Amino acid sequence: MDTITHTLFGLGIYGAINKEHLSKKEKRVLLFTTIGASQIPDIDVISQLWDTDGRYQMWHRGITHSIFLTPIWALLFYLISWLLFAFKSKTIFFTALIAVIIHNTSDVFNAWGTGYLEPFSTARLTFGTIPIIDFVIWFVFIMVFLLSRKKKEQRVKIYRVGWALIALHIFLQSAQGYMLYHKYDQSYEQVALSASFVPWNFSVIAKSGNQVSIIDETIFTEGRIKEVLTSSDDANLDQLFSKNPRAKTLYEWAPFVVVVEDDQTYGIYDPRFYRNGQSFLFEYMENGKIDR
Repeated sequence: MDTITHTLFGLGIYGAINKEHLSKKEKRVLLFTTIGASQIPDIDVISQLWDTDGRYQMWHRGITHSIFLTPIWALLFYLISWLLFAFKSKTIFFTALIAVIIHNTSDVFNAWGTGYLEPFSTARLTFGTIPIIDFVIWFVFIMVFLLSRKKKEQRVKIYRVGWALIALHIFLQSAQGYMLYHKYDQSYEQVALSASFVPWNFSVIAKSGNQVSIIDETIFTEGRIKEVLTSSDDANLDQLFSKNPRAKTLYEWAPFVVVVEDDQTYGIYDPRFYRNGQSFLFEYMENGKIDR
């Protein structure tokens, strides 16, 4: 998910906690914990500073987003609370744990995916049933915030209802995505999903042979083929990987890729992010630089 959504998750966790018996200081520490722990897995962005081998695509949302690392992040916030704020409470640990789990798990639901099972598996776990920026989640939190200001005595209850609505939204989206995935899974060799910004609308990316179809779908309408892409699967990618290491990383990272080999370009791209004639995840080299 995007940074704004993760921040909203942190504020939502804070709002859903009963703070009636907490002091102002304890409330500040709790707020710091909920927002900080909701953001901490994305600390991996700093790995760009020392990436000399084109591995950032794998490092981002990699080990820092592992479900097995969540207790370590929670312990970090527990220690910060104790050492910097002189507030020692198991509540901080478990609140941070929940915040990190929500961050890591929510990222699994969009097309980018995460290294959720690292270091035991390098596979990117991705469902593709929730867009990276989900305006439904934004809308729910905005309404919860506005309503809780008017009915302060019911603030905790309102935030908890908001969380229930978000969980219902994710369930409905994912259930529909599951049905669409299995609708095409029997007819194509490989299938991936990418959720639209419009609720209940999906792009189904289906590959058979060297043909990749991008299909606009909902469970209520007949699928419409938006694009048919041809992949040069017979191309030898070794030279591309040698001259552009990011291409090799993308090849490992994506469920499947489209290979481009023409007079101008030699490269690969992830068709899940194909919009307006191109994918923003495209690694290539000029074809004239290939040794024939």
